[in-house]
Amino acid sequence: MPTVETLRGPVDVAELGQTLMHEHIFVVTAEHLDNYGRGAWWDEEFRVADAVTKLNAVAAKGVRTIVDPTVWGLGRYIPRIQRVAEQVPGLNVVVATGIYSFEELPHAYAFRGPGLFLDGPDPLIDDFVRDLTTGIADTGVKAAFLKCVVEEKGLTPGVERICRAVATAHVRTGAPITVHTNSFARTGPIALDLFAKEGVNLEKVVVGHAGDSNDLDYLMRLADTGATLGMDRFGLDIYNPTAQRVATVAALCQRGYADRMVLSHDTACFMDYFGGAWDDARPTLAPNWRYDHIHDDVLAALLDSGVTDDQIEQMLVFNPKRYFS
Repeated sequence: MPTVETLRGPVDVAELGQTLMHEHIFVVTAEHLDNYGRGAWWDEEFRVADAVTKLNAVAAKGVRTIVDPTVWGLGRYIPRIQRVAEQVPGLNVVVATGIYSFEELPHAYAFRGPGLFLDGPDPLIDDFVRDLTTGIADTGVKAAFLKCVVEEKGLTPGVERICRAVATAHVRTGAPITVHTNSFARTGPIALDLFAKEGVNLEKVVVGHAGDSNDLDYLMRLADTGATLGMDRFGLDIYNPTAQRVATVAALCQRGYADRMVLSHDTACFMDYFGGAWDDARPTLAPNWRYDHIHDDVLAALLDSGVTDDQIEQMLVFNPKRYFS
C-alpha cells in the first residue's frame, strides 16, 4: 500500500479517511510576529491550545486528515504545528513545500541559479526536493506535496521560475502539486499549460480555488486535462456564496466529474492578515469560514441537491487517496 508523509511520519493512504484538501493551521509571517506580534496580539500558548481545540472538534466530525499547503510566503513553521498535532491524535496533518508568491521571487533566491549572478543549479529545486525526500529543516518531517501560485498577474518572471521549479521537483520525486489560481482571472489553464510542457502528470495536480467559479465550461475544461478541481473555499462567501458553490459541485457531479473534485475551506486557526483582530474579524466577515462548515452545512445541502453519498465519499476520501498514491 502506498504511504503519504504526515507530521507523525508515513501513513498508508488507505488510512487518510475523510480529507480536507486545503486548510491552514497558522498563517503567521515570522517577521510580522517577531517584530510586532509578541506581547501584542500573539500568545503562543493560547494559539496552540486554540488550534488543538478546533482540530479536535473537526476530527470529532469524522475528518481524519488535514492537508496544509502553508509554505514560504505564508509562514510555514513546522515545530509549532507539530506541537498542535501531538495533541490531536485522531488527525493526520500533511504539509507542503514550495513558494507562495503572486509576483516576485524571495530575494534569497533571486540572484542564484542558471545564468544569474551566482550561476549554478536552481536552489529552489534543490530545496524543494530536500523537503520532500530528507525533511524540512531539522524537524524530520517530510513534505508530501508541492505548492505554487499563478495569480491575476499570471506568469511573471518570478512566478514562472517558481512554477518550473515545482514542476521539476514533481518530475524528480513524483510528489503531487497544488497550485493556487485566480478563477476570476482564469489562471488555471495558464498553470496547467506550463506544467504539461514541463512533463508534469496533470492527474497529480489540484487546481486550487477552482470553486470560486461557477462557470461550468471553465471548470470542465480544467478537469478534462486530468487535473482535480479544488472546491476548497467553502465559507469564504466574499468570493462565492455557499449556495452557489453547492449548486456548482452538484452540477459537476451530475455531469460525471465527482472523481475530479476535492472539498475544503482554505481557513485557518489563526491568520495574521488581520493582526490581533482575527478573532473578531473572521466571524464578522465570514462566519461560516471554519473547519466544520462542510460537515455541518455543506454535505446536507449537496445531498439535497442530488449528490449521492458515494459521490461525497469520492470527493472526501477516494480522490485525496488517489492524489497521494
